[in-house]
Amino acid sequence: MGPFTSIYVFACVFTFTLWNNIHPTVENEFIANYSSSLLTNVPENIPVHTHVLDLSHNRISGLGVSDFVSLSDLQVLNLSYNLVTELNFSVFIFNEDLEYLDLSHNNILKVYCQTLVYLKHLDLSFNKFTALPICQEFGNIVCLEYLGLSATMIQKSDFRYITHLHLHTVFLTLEDFSLYEPQSLTALNTRSLHIVFAANRNFSFALLYDGMSTSENLKIVNLRYTLSYKDFPPPSLALLKEIKTTALMLDTVDLQWAIILQIFLLVWYSPVEYLTVRNLTFRGPLGELTEYDFMPLLSSMEQLISLGGSMKVLTLEHVRNKVYYFNQEILYRQFSEMNIASLTIYDAYMPHMLCPNRTSSFQYLNFSRNALTDELFQNCGTLTDLKLLILQKNKFESLPKVSFMTSHMKSLKYLDMSSNLLRHEGADAQCQWAESLTELDLSSNQLTDAVFECLPVNIQNLNLQNNQISSVPRGMAELKALKELNLASNRLADLPGCGGFTALEFLNVEMNSILTPSADFFQSCPRVRELKAGKNPFKCSCELRDFIRAEKQSGGRLFGWPAAYMCEYPEDLRGTQLKDFHLSELACNTVLLLVTALLLTLVLVAVEAFLCIYLDVPWYVRMTWQWTQTKRRAWHNHPAEQETVLQFHAFISYSERDALWVKDELIPNLEKGEGCVQLCQHERNFIPGKSIVENIINCIEKSYKSIFVLSPNFVQSEWCHYELYFAHHKLFSENSDSLILILLEPIPPYIIPARYHKLRALMAKRTYLEWPKERSKHALFWANLRAAININLPISVEVDKEQSDVTSTSSVSQYANK
Repeated sequence: MGPFTSIYVFACVFTFTLWNNIHPTVENEFIANYSSSLLTNVPENIPVHTHVLDLSHNRISGLGVSDFVSLSDLQVLNLSYNLVTELNFSVFIFNEDLEYLDLSHNNILKVYCQTLVYLKHLDLSFNKFTALPICQEFGNIVCLEYLGLSATMIQKSDFRYITHLHLHTVFLTLEDFSLYEPQSLTALNTRSLHIVFAANRNFSFALLYDGMSTSENLKIVNLRYTLSYKDFPPPSLALLKEIKTTALMLDTVDLQWAIILQIFLLVWYSPVEYLTVRNLTFRGPLGELTEYDFMPLLSSMEQLISLGGSMKVLTLEHVRNKVYYFNQEILYRQFSEMNIASLTIYDAYMPHMLCPNRTSSFQYLNFSRNALTDELFQNCGTLTDLKLLILQKNKFESLPKVSFMTSHMKSLKYLDMSSNLLRHEGADAQCQWAESLTELDLSSNQLTDAVFECLPVNIQNLNLQNNQISSVPRGMAELKALKELNLASNRLADLPGCGGFTALEFLNVEMNSILTPSADFFQSCPRVRELKAGKNPFKCSCELRDFIRAEKQSGGRLFGWPAAYMCEYPEDLRGTQLKDFHLSELACNTVLLLVTALLLTLVLVAVEAFLCIYLDVPWYVRMTWQWTQTKRRAWHNHPAEQETVLQFHAFISYSERDALWVKDELIPNLEKGEGCVQLCQHERNFIPGKSIVENIINCIEKSYKSIFVLSPNFVQSEWCHYELYFAHHKLFSENSDSLILILLEPIPPYIIPARYHKLRALMAKRTYLEWPKERSKHALFWANLRAAININLPISVEVDKEQSDVTSTSSVSQYANK
């Protein structure tokens, strides 16, 4: 990509972005937001019914009547942070409803005035005015409440046109300030005065004094003085009679220690009741002041404090001490002996604070974000009026010592010890709290279950969030007054019971390790009105169903339901809200599941038993077992003769009732004549000493074919069925076509027992030879039969005729009845 192409793409993107930005963000039909849109002029497509128009943070340098002439309903206009250099109020002549106009942070040098009758808020601060831009027409803006101005010099005559106006707030930005005529500010009639000096210039003490004589509420930002403290003009005691300020805030103060003391003495003498100093840095002098030089100031301050004054509340925030060589205990003593109701020293790296020498008037103390330790206020009996004590983010370690610190504070109701290093190991450590203490914040410490052994007995609100508590011990001392308990962000595995908290109304156990909360919580804690248990790693299982059911019966007492209650386990349900998690009663009721499984098992057993009886499965199992045992014995007795040698063309299976036909017809016709067939018959070939089943198996295996003479008599013979089973087994095990069926007499299907399903299957699927009644067809029958069993037997040792004729008497007698 070449350089010209890159420039073209950038231009296109910039144009597209600019085009999108000049379209307003329309929050509703009356608000148009064009802020930060890189505009150089007021856009022409502003909706005519706009009430609020934001054009701040752009590059607009000029304003004209035509820019706003169509916006007759305009009430709020923000043009701050632009490049406007001249302001003619006549451009707003058609905006009669305009109440709020902000032109701060521009480059305005000159103003052309026009009365805007309904204007309430006008901000011209942070501009380039030399003198205050107060026109005569400003005096006609009778509704004006807020006026923001900027200048480099102030004179008494600047405020002459607005002295009759009752303003709420005047905001003065005095960057590059060079001249102030004393008592100029006193001409103003305002409740609040806010003055911002330049950050890199010395502030005007006259402005500070006159400001305190002008308004009830005074805020001054950027008090800096780099000259010697000896050049600091001391306040005149005559000014004290004229001071009106009751609430004073000094922000970003960087002064020498001696100057700060003088200002503080002035404030202490004055009617100021509320003093707030933020971002305070007090420095040492420029080399000529020693500790002995400002000791008189400290002495004066100590005498003054002992006498008391109007001040009620002193707040010092973000204090940095650059004075290292004086005894800080002197300063701590001044603070501890102050006769005021509220003292805050926040973020001052303060390592200690002294106990007052006499009964103190302190009701509120806030020493947060310091370096205080367990030694604070030990054995201090003068803070009897103290009600609220905040010591968060310090370096306290021992909870028992904290309890002893409060033991003499007879009026203490609230104590905040959060974000410290507190521990309590239990054992023999004793705790003694103020009996009046009702609210205690111990969050973000290192407390474990033992903390419940060291708690105030009358506590009503207890915060133990973000500790290391895994359970609420049983047998702990009862906290009968406890109404609100926060145990969020701990290590709880279940909801705590209310055995020791009989009055508990609010419980927070969010962000713990609760997988399956107890379902009987609301029954055991009937007075609880709100339970926060969300954001836990819930395990969606059967145990959780009771808790979900309890929520439905709780009447909305489960806070954050259902959004804050989601499954964490198992993995496939993660993110599912508990209200959408469902399991059947059968899956979760063990008794019902066992009964159902038992019933199904019984039904299955009954069905299997019926099928076994109906299909004669035991018989088949017995036959399979006998087959297996016979084969196993044969393997063990004659392992070298396992290769079966065919000795017969066919084995004959028939019912004894059909023996006459077999002996008179079948055997003679097959064994005589050309191509004689060698048949295996039980009467001739069963081996004495072997079981009938073993003889049957041996005969079938040593025969090429098995001939079954089928008739109604065959169906009634169990031994015939044995032979059919074993022959059928050979059919499948050896994958051979060894069965020959001869239908001697028709067999009606209904007389075949249901258990003889193999016989049914064979007769249905295999062809069989039917014995013809006509004698003329007998020859064809015998020819077909011979063809079916035609095979050349291997040359083998001729079976001893005598041996083949011998049979086991018991076997034959049993088998002959088949």
